[in-house]
Amino acid sequence: MEIRRLVVRDAERYRSLMIEGYDRHPDAFTASVAERGPLPVAWWENRIEQEFVVGAWYDARLVGVAGLVAETRPKTRHKSTLYGMYVDAAFARRGIGERLVVAILDEARRHASLRVVQLTVTEGNRPAQALYERCGFVPFGIEPYAIAVDGGYRSKVHMWIDLATRAQRARASTPEASHA
Repeated sequence: MEIRRLVVRDAERYRSLMIEGYDRHPDAFTASVAERGPLPVAWWENRIEQEFVVGAWYDARLVGVAGLVAETRPKTRHKSTLYGMYVDAAFARRGIGERLVVAILDEARRHASLRVVQLTVTEGNRPAQALYERCGFVPFGIEPYAIAVDGGYRSKVHMWIDLATRAQRARASTPEASHA
């Protein structure tokens, strides 16, 4: 299994995997097949070029993805958002999701201006929320009626991680730090 940043030549595979995710789990994503399906491959290429999108590869097959986008406005440049996390069901429960989240957090920490990564997860999706909590994310609120799906509404749990605190905690728990 290889985890690496996507490049433009991966756009068609990225598009296909995300369309699959939107179709299989319409309540997990804000986007939908109807919205994103008709978009040209150039839209996906642009996303890959402009944002940080990481993929999990099994042989030559893209089996998982997650993205990170940073805020650009002066007062919010310290924040970023993890989005579009999806792992093909055939590859579930193999630790791929956690590896993707760790890759996103590692990238976020490379940017000195970033302090926070935020995300949303559909309320009731305990496996996804538990994954994010294992990676250090903490819930901070619930947005009722966040998305309209299949004639109803779903709420989203908002979560965040303080990159500085998490990094300090990780350094403090290393064997080298305990012998210092």
